[in-house]
Amino acid sequence: MGFVHEPMTWTNFAWLLLSGVLLFVIVLVFVTYVVYFERQVARRMQLSKVSNEVISSGLLHTVADVWKQLRKENSLPQNVDRPVFIFAPVLAFVPAFVVLAAIPYSERLYFADLDVGLLYYVALTSISMVGVLLSGWASNNHDALLGSIHSVAKMMSYQIPFVISVVGVTMLSGSLNLRTIVSEQGQWFWQWHFIPQAIGFCVFIIAGLAGLNRTLFDLSKARPMLVEGGRAEYSGFRYVLFMLAEYTYVLAIASLATVLFLGGWHAPAPMLVFIPGVVWFLLKFAVVVFFLIWMRAMLTRLRTNQLMNLGWKLLLPLALLNVFVTALYIELLR
Repeated sequence: MGFVHEPMTWTNFAWLLLSGVLLFVIVLVFVTYVVYFERQVARRMQLSKVSNEVISSGLLHTVADVWKQLRKENSLPQNVDRPVFIFAPVLAFVPAFVVLAAIPYSERLYFADLDVGLLYYVALTSISMVGVLLSGWASNNHDALLGSIHSVAKMMSYQIPFVISVVGVTMLSGSLNLRTIVSEQGQWFWQWHFIPQAIGFCVFIIAGLAGLNRTLFDLSKARPMLVEGGRAEYSGFRYVLFMLAEYTYVLAIASLATVLFLGGWHAPAPMLVFIPGVVWFLLKFAVVVFFLIWMRAMLTRLRTNQLMNLGWKLLLPLALLNVFVTALYIELLR
């Protein structure tokens, strides 16, 4: 999209606005049907039954769920901090959406070519924690406040190894620009970063999954503990924004994993370059999304002590080890 580098005119502004609306529609469709896909995968893995009453195999069941949730009343509990209560879901969702602007979906399909695209991603995803915390603080509910604090503590614990896990990639590519990181990866699949950065890739996936606040890392939403966490008092469209943020981060994490470790738009072999790069990007993206859903369906929820031990005692040392090993590799072998 070359017009992003041109002077801002009304025509370019209209194209940018149209592109943003189109991306938002794509996100809505993705969120709707990744829920359906998640239900089907979990049903088959756990040999359970799901509702299939809306069209064949429940194809429109998630659409009906979203419509039902949107029709619910947007109630405001008594004595809440009204401005903060209303603003918190927006603050949780908007960063999850705008980080997609820095993702290069093919060599020419991107919204913004930022020299610090990776830093942009990390900085904005951290803002969502503020929205989660404010949702509990503004609710005038002790359980909601404790749930939001619990969520933020966990998200901060895993944000540190998540950020350190990508340092090795930036050291190998010598750039924070996401397009440059993809370009520096070779034309054969064994030249992609997921092999020399195997440790960082594993840490990235696990820490990213924890940051999504999904099973097996969603203690703050466990029913026997703290009801629905910081969003316990939310309903209607505001509750949908929290759910939308959660699944939009699935899209963002899978896209970033594809760009950093799986070669982005590159084909796995030079003889396959006749297939458009965006197709390869979507295939790799789908594999990562399936893996994230597979982890949720296969593993059980961790206890609090297991959750923190995994982040601080295992993932953080592994992420630091990966940085030192990468530095030795660059100094001695490159």
